[in-house]
Amino acid sequence: MACSSESSGKLSSDVSTSAMMAPSPATVDQTMTPVLFEIFGEMWNVQARLGQGVSASVYGVSSGRSSTAAVKEFQADAQGGDYGYHKERSVLEDIQGHKNIVTLYGVFTNHSAVGVATRCLLLELLDVNVSDLLVRASNQGHSMWMIQHCARDVLEALAFLHREGYVHADLKPRNVLWSAEDECFKLIDFGLSYKEGHQDVKYVQTDGYRAPEAELQNSLAQAGLEVDSGCTAAIDLWSLGIILLELYSGIKLKETVRSQEWKENNAAIVDHIFTRNSMACPAIPVYHLRDLIKSMLRVDPKLRSTADAALISPFFSIPFAPHIEDLVLLPTPVLRLLNVIDDSHLYNEDEYEDIVEDMKEECQKYGSVVSLLIPKENPGKGQVFVEYANAGDSKEAQRLLTGRTFDGKFVVATFYPLSAYKRGYLYQTVQ
Repeated sequence: MACSSESSGKLSSDVSTSAMMAPSPATVDQTMTPVLFEIFGEMWNVQARLGQGVSASVYGVSSGRSSTAAVKEFQADAQGGDYGYHKERSVLEDIQGHKNIVTLYGVFTNHSAVGVATRCLLLELLDVNVSDLLVRASNQGHSMWMIQHCARDVLEALAFLHREGYVHADLKPRNVLWSAEDECFKLIDFGLSYKEGHQDVKYVQTDGYRAPEAELQNSLAQAGLEVDSGCTAAIDLWSLGIILLELYSGIKLKETVRSQEWKENNAAIVDHIFTRNSMACPAIPVYHLRDLIKSMLRVDPKLRSTADAALISPFFSIPFAPHIEDLVLLPTPVLRLLNVIDDSHLYNEDEYEDIVEDMKEECQKYGSVVSLLIPKENPGKGQVFVEYANAGDSKEAQRLLTGRTFDGKFVVATFYPLSAYKRGYLYQTVQ
């Protein structure tokens, strides 16, 4: 497929390998007809369809240099125009540069074999989304480390977005994704976003994450009544409050927030959820998280917490260690191998050097190894830390090494935060 390229002012044609959601080998649709996008003079292969909406499809793509990205391809709207494309492009170009917002690499027009032209965004390819994390929570809820990490990252993005005058207007678990390369959560999908006070979309937010004032506005618009464009940045905080409550409880709350009991006194329901789950977590952080969520779920938007105010909550002053499950779910460029080395191997220098070389040789089969560390003392004693050149190699190694045997023992492979590894901080994870 040929295409003409346009500069967004923020693109290098040399797109680095980056991690919308990276397909794993298990998720690639093998029945999908192979598709090529020609982007800036280079052919990119479609690896998987990552999402399908009314107005756009999202694909994971890779180039011959093993670079990866996401392509969001827009269909023409009912009037034959490109409003959705121009809307999201303009918002993204205006807010680029924040670490917790998806990166726009560039834009191009794709011409299909039948002569149909479609507008496309070339975006950073991200990993697992919060919706998938909720599915994997199995009604147990996630760790305080995970919740704090997600809350801080999304609040940082919202604080920036709101300072720029924008309302996201569709914050939900599927629009918060993990970046393996940057080790943080990022916001995507700005198709409903607007400048505060200049709302140009009638229906905002997704059912289950919709603030009361947006619910009222949507109902009036559906009835054909004139509505006041009064949905402020506060609607984003409401959505985040629901997301954090779901992460803590491990339960999707769509039916709960539709109930009359919720509308009459959501604070009581929040208290009940925290009372039910509080045995699993230390009391003080739990109370801080509960109060933070309640501040986001005030019915009156004028009383609702702002993103900046939420970021100074006492909840963020408490350090947490990740659970081992967290490091399985959230990819990074560093792999940690457990159940591999016996203590006896650590104190014989010749044996130790042989093991280091053997492990490096094995790990290099899956990608480019930057460094490898086997600590001789705690913390981290006997664990193998392998830093790969990128998260793609690390994910492939994790997939292939998990369950392998080494010296008669089954290997357990998790990821490990690159930032902590670089600082030499090898914490003991919570089981």
